[in-house]
Amino acid sequence: MEIIIRGDKIKITDAMKNYIEEKIGKLDKYLENSDDIRSSVVVKVKNHSQIVEITIPLKSFILRSEEVQDDFYAAVDKAVDKLERQIRKNKTRLMSKQVKGHDFSFEQFDSITDNEDKIIKRKKVEVKPMNEEEAIIQMELLNHQFYMYKDSETNSPVVIYKRKDGGYGIIESE
Repeated sequence: MEIIIRGDKIKITDAMKNYIEEKIGKLDKYLENSDDIRSSVVVKVKNHSQIVEITIPLKSFILRSEEVQDDFYAAVDKAVDKLERQIRKNKTRLMSKQVKGHDFSFEQFDSITDNEDKIIKRKKVEVKPMNEEEAIIQMELLNHQFYMYKDSETNSPVVIYKRKDGGYGIIESE
């Protein structure tokens, strides 16, 4: 796997680069044709915190993890652990659907149990037409992290969500 490492307000040393490559290299065992995959790592510093963002775009999926810690090495460890958990958690879905052109080597999953792949709760909601401002107000009133509504202009489903930076994001369908 090709690993592109970039520092934001920090200079990436050889030791940091080697540590990232060693940790992300452990994910190769889960990925087929790992030589064709380009992962991106961004290391940021904010106050006294180290932020590590890892993105691995695959043919059918994007694996992404972001971790904030006081220690750079702990942030890398936790971010890689999250990615491994994502792969493990979704292995049953991937195997059952037999996704064409998948990027995963399923032999690595023989020892993994299927207990992690359960839908805990299913809920149906009435999607009402409204604009973005009304949706934000409704989301805040419900004290939720996201809210689904129908755009009053386009009549298409939209999800608005709270971002970590305090702003809002919107997911629209095509």
